[in-house]
Amino acid sequence: MQKQCCLHCTTSVLIIVIIILQRSLLLKEALLLHKLWCLIFQLLLPTATQYTSKALSNWPLTMNLCLCPHPSVKITELNLTADLSFQPTAGLLFEVHNSSITVNFQRRILYWFLRVYDFVATFLTTGMRFILNQQICPSLNHAALVLINQLLETIPVRAEVDKYVGIDYSLLSDPVVTGTSLDMDFRGMFYDLQNEKDTLVNYAVNPVVREYDRMIYLALSEYFFDSGLYSYFKGGVFRMHISNDRMPKDLEMLLRTTYFGAIMMLNPALMEAPISLELEVTSAPTSTIKTSGASVAVHSGVRVLALPPGKAPVQLSSMTMESKFNAKVSMRGKRLSIHLDLRRFKIFSNQSALESLALIPLQAPLKTMLQITVVPLINNYTKRGVRIPLPDGIDFIEEVVEYHNGYIIVGANLHFRSGLKELIERKQAGESDNADEH
Repeated sequence: MQKQCCLHCTTSVLIIVIIILQRSLLLKEALLLHKLWCLIFQLLLPTATQYTSKALSNWPLTMNLCLCPHPSVKITELNLTADLSFQPTAGLLFEVHNSSITVNFQRRILYWFLRVYDFVATFLTTGMRFILNQQICPSLNHAALVLINQLLETIPVRAEVDKYVGIDYSLLSDPVVTGTSLDMDFRGMFYDLQNEKDTLVNYAVNPVVREYDRMIYLALSEYFFDSGLYSYFKGGVFRMHISNDRMPKDLEMLLRTTYFGAIMMLNPALMEAPISLELEVTSAPTSTIKTSGASVAVHSGVRVLALPPGKAPVQLSSMTMESKFNAKVSMRGKRLSIHLDLRRFKIFSNQSALESLALIPLQAPLKTMLQITVVPLINNYTKRGVRIPLPDGIDFIEEVVEYHNGYIIVGANLHFRSGLKELIERKQAGESDNADEH
């Protein structure tokens, strides 16, 4: 009631000013003040509910109120001070602390009642600040706390990559807001679906981003790749049996010739039995990232077996294989993929140094077999990639991959396949972004 009384008293003062202006033949200025006060009255009166929260959520930062051909009122500046934080139970929090608004009157011809404009501007500023605090700020809070968090829920924080491993993109700390960026630290860790607690300890260096030419930079340390290799190793994926049609005929003939003596000593009847190779990675592969590129080192055990029909396989020999692959990282859409290329290969016997010398002729054929048979299978699997933490409807474009000592930085711009409003509406309607999974 006190607020309404104050409004009525101020209205009487303005009515007197309007009468004086009319008698001074300043009709345009009088009408302007009258219309401005009507606007203030509508803004301040609690019962004037025409400005709903939905409309105020879209209130422009610059607004022109053209009341007659020449005079105009323009909100020239609107400052909001906000904090951005993260809470595991609530998500991303957006809080507006204070605000300021500046109103300037502009007119081509200045009259003696310029101070009257300033007087009205004070009330208009007060009314706009009231609207800002009572309507706009709650609307911004709703948009930031509810709508944006609904969009962030589409980010795969912890999801299955395939039937063997999953990935954890949980946020490690509150986002850090600077004058040029918004920095967010994700865990970026793979885990075995059969034993999620068996994870690799992180000893990798922390990536450092010093560039700001693109909209977003994704920094991946060696731990990101090592945890994936470790999880697949624990899941028993790195095993392969090469025999029959998958065994190159020239390699089978070379193996049969190399182990002719062993076959004759074990059982001469095995001479006609098919020869096979059994490969198994003996320890988790490790990645190395340098400015020259990325590589993956793999240590494997190889068994040479004879497969007599209807009988158990007979081991002819066992050897150790050390190989090193070049790894090329690429980004497409929102999926990170890796392409491997065999760079170095070496085998040696587990029995004796003399047998290792006898294996030298097998080096080139085995390397060719790996390049033709094994590497294409791996690349066909890894080209599907793993999804990075981006909301639905947003993709990477114009990607650039940079290699540093201990980490990789992927810089890119963002492409919105639809507007932010449409993305939120789709999320509210329960629609999923199936295009991201293909």
